[in-house]
Amino acid sequence: MVADYAQGRKGADMIRQEYMIRLAVAADVARIGAIVAVAYGGYVTRMGGQLPGPMRDDYAALVEAGQVWLAGDPAMGVLVLRDQPDHLLLDNIAVDPAAQGSGVGRALLQFADAAARQRGYAELRLYTHETMVENIALYKRLGWQETGRATQAGLHRVFFRKPA
Repeated sequence: MVADYAQGRKGADMIRQEYMIRLAVAADVARIGAIVAVAYGGYVTRMGGQLPGPMRDDYAALVEAGQVWLAGDPAMGVLVLRDQPDHLLLDNIAVDPAAQGSGVGRALLQFADAAARQRGYAELRLYTHETMVENIALYKRLGWQETGRATQAGLHRVFFRKPA
């Protein structure tokens, strides 16, 4: 279980919220797809009609490979972690908009940090689309360092790294 602190709706009090984070199973694939669709769907227009990378992924295969984690019961957040030779790739993090601001995303990021350390990696990496300016700003606030920009799979991506 990962504990996180989220600011209350009025901003006056800090409330403690705990999220069970578990490895996804085949029965979760539909919920994963639903979270990803609602979390990323608003970016399609901003991206000129292109589907964001996470909306293109085969979640059944990712679940079968043991790369997808869920937060909450019912699941409100999705995390995809991929082992790379020299780092842990945070390939996707998606939070149902109904749970945004509740700490689910931060709990998933803390889980990714812990997973990287547990697996012996010195750093985590991620990328996001250049039009997802809110995500870029958030990652910078959370200590992620931008390392470059490039076009991959027809998508204009911004790359980040962070020590584990």
